Amino acid sequence: MRFASFALFSLALALPAAAQAETTHFPIVRPGAPTTAGPPFSAAVQVGDTLYISGSTDTDPATGKPPTDPRAGAKLLMDGLVRTLTRAGMTTDDLVWVQIFASDLANYAVFNEVYRTYFKGPLPARAFIGAGSLLGGANFEIMGIAAKEKK
Repeated sequence: MRFASFALFSLALALPAAAQAETTHFPIVRPGAPTTAGPPFSAAVQVGDTLYISGSTDTDPATGKPPTDPRAGAKLLMDGLVRTLTRAGMTTDDLVWVQIFASDLANYAVFNEVYRTYFKGPLPARAFIGAGSLLGGANFEIMGIAAKEKK
């Protein structure tokens, strides 16, 4: 019983410190899009040294539609992810977890060919999920978590 009370007391002391971690929201920035309009979420939220990246699709900002070529879609998707990471002062090598949704699992190999070119260091943990239809007819959607290692 004393251990349980001590554990709860310790947790109560630790929670305020975690809640005080600096939080930064990164708005979604799309070339040519009005800055006041957009989806009701941030592209990413950074809490301390951890960046939580919202799902984004391979929609081409020039056309508002995904490309018909899944290889081009994978490149658009990864370029967008790199832009989000860069705005937070991070790179793809800071990713620790990634989840990819695909409208067609037959595009698994094509996606992986493109995906691998974006990493220099160890690859993050990852899931590749067949999702059927994606928002706006997208080929892929990606989301993830990045953590900046303290040096």
